[in-house]
Amino acid sequence: MVHTSWATGADHTGCSKRLSGKAVTSEEAKRTLRYVEPLSDARTPDGKRCVSTRRGRAGEKGDFFSILLAKPVTADSSPQAIVVERHPPGSPQRLTMRWAILVCLLITVGGLWGCAKLSSAFHRTPLPDLGPPLANSIKLIFDPSFTNLKMQYIDGCNSPHELNVGEEVESIMIDAAYQNFAAVTVTGGIAAQIQPDTEIVVMLQRSDLKLWADNVYDRVPADMTLETLLTFKDVAGKELGQQTISITHNQRLILEPAIRRCDYGNIGELVRDAGIALSTQFMRAVRTQLAATGGTAPAPVAALPVRPVPPTATIPAQATPSALSFKATVLDENSNMVFEGGEHIWVRIDLVNGGELELQGVTAALTGTASLLAQFPTTSLAIGRLQPGQSRSIEFVATVPQSVQQQKAEIHVAVSDSELRTQPPTQTLVLSIQSTGIKTDDLDQIPAVATGFRQPHTYLISIGIGAYRDQQVPSRKFASLDAMMVSNYFQSLGGLPASNVHLLQDWKAIRSDIDEALLDWLPPHMNKDAVVIVYFAGLASVSSTGETFLVPYDGTATTTSRAYQLKDLEAALSRLKAKQTVFLFDGIVSRMGPYSRTKIALPQWNPTGSSTLHVIGTSGIGWGLEDDQHRHGLFTYYLLRALRGEADTNRDGDVTLGETVTYLSQKVRWASKTHMNQEQRPFADPAIRPTDPSAALILTKVAAIQGTEAH
Repeated sequence: MVHTSWATGADHTGCSKRLSGKAVTSEEAKRTLRYVEPLSDARTPDGKRCVSTRRGRAGEKGDFFSILLAKPVTADSSPQAIVVERHPPGSPQRLTMRWAILVCLLITVGGLWGCAKLSSAFHRTPLPDLGPPLANSIKLIFDPSFTNLKMQYIDGCNSPHELNVGEEVESIMIDAAYQNFAAVTVTGGIAAQIQPDTEIVVMLQRSDLKLWADNVYDRVPADMTLETLLTFKDVAGKELGQQTISITHNQRLILEPAIRRCDYGNIGELVRDAGIALSTQFMRAVRTQLAATGGTAPAPVAALPVRPVPPTATIPAQATPSALSFKATVLDENSNMVFEGGEHIWVRIDLVNGGELELQGVTAALTGTASLLAQFPTTSLAIGRLQPGQSRSIEFVATVPQSVQQQKAEIHVAVSDSELRTQPPTQTLVLSIQSTGIKTDDLDQIPAVATGFRQPHTYLISIGIGAYRDQQVPSRKFASLDAMMVSNYFQSLGGLPASNVHLLQDWKAIRSDIDEALLDWLPPHMNKDAVVIVYFAGLASVSSTGETFLVPYDGTATTTSRAYQLKDLEAALSRLKAKQTVFLFDGIVSRMGPYSRTKIALPQWNPTGSSTLHVIGTSGIGWGLEDDQHRHGLFTYYLLRALRGEADTNRDGDVTLGETVTYLSQKVRWASKTHMNQEQRPFADPAIRPTDPSAALILTKVAAIQGTEAH
């Protein structure tokens, strides 16, 4: 058994958080001490700490070790050596160390008391017991997208802060692994004595932190979302499978009882509890995967709420293939794969005649849960004739009742032809139905991940500037949120890895940040299949000649000294030599300089005639409207709805660039006239035609419950 405790030391500043992963030990120490497992992260107010550890064997009194780092450690460095001192039971050194730990604890408690953190320190959520440890030795590999995860938030005094979420959650996941497996090796750390039999790669898929300012005393609701992709490999590097795990942790943040009452005293607890929730899902997924691939069977554990995962239709075994095959798919209105009361539901059936003869009497029928089937106008459709090699698609449409009870429902899809001796097997689709809780137009509910859809060569730079350093510059209330939501949607539905997304918000979107993203971050990733999308929500200014400038956070609307000339953006995108580049703009287009009665030229969005497709939220000079009801720019609001599947007019499951442009030009203009008594006209420059190759560019794939094609 290994036990650790943190304590203050006079000269031992900067200790690495995971000693086992950073410290370089002597050979004798390696033989004597197997590993050091941090059980807590208490620190003194000035950050000093040291480690003590107890090693015991059955029937023996444990020897006591004190481990002191010999050299300070920074975030980017590792200690050069450690000193391991062995103290037998009952020795004066051991008693002295006990008193040192007690003094350290009192100092830490005193510091916490002053910060109103004493309660949270002693009531931390523990890692749950998931059963006896498995006899596996695993190796954990954390992708930099996960380890380096940082989240931004605004405190009660409107000051920006940054949370180091990745390192904290990673540490908790490592602790959970030690609790559940016989041996654990972490990349960059000391290898376990037992050779790993399984490698687990942890990659960030999606992250989000929201603080809801509801003005209820000093309590601020906060939601933290984390989603990761787990890839399992054997010792030879062969992939065994993948699983996506995700959590959304809700907690109320409490303002510190200080004079200014700015920051939140328990925001660290929010990060830790989210890490506990993710680690629990992580261990459940790993134990299940190892059991499925021949590992030790996992012990039963209590079920925890998880994001719905698209179930695959179960297909009975069939000895003789049928000439008729089909694929059944179920889609819901807001693409979260939970069917809520009042929501539309589509059952789509794609059929193919794979035989050599014409099929003349093909029919499709639905059976299953009676309360759900009763909402369909019909449960049987005649499809008619299918020529050899011909395919056809049909849909059953219904509306889930408002007063429906939470339940699991099944739809059995059967397709048959009167002349076939062998009919295709029935497909069963399982649906999760719940009463009305999530509005179908609530775009801040991130859609479920489109299973199996990946676009590793597509890159997104998402920029949102709601407020500028120069307070005279017009602000956009929802620009920063819009940029974050666009990045989330492209990761969730667009198949983009988190490492392919560069998000720049407010004070992190100065001119040099935009240059760094375009000139330093993108070029190394480019290849012949690369697609680059740049989204900008904020302010653009236009000179008297029509020259257009994007205004970064440190820019102004009246001068060009710190503005980002659109020609520079075009030049940077052209140098990438990507397969396709797209620029999306939602915001204000204003005159540069003081107001004048002189007629100003229209903004030039494609001054160089480049191949970049520009999709602009508003024409001419003016304000891109913002929708206060839905808390988004009007253009971005319908962009998100388009990406979610509403632009998929041919219902093939793919949302293309051409479909999106058509949808935006219709919906934004209609909504601005109908609901705001104004007119806003989005447009594309150059104009996009249905036959253009760029029109077929797939932006997202609609999340759906989908069946496997039967034969």
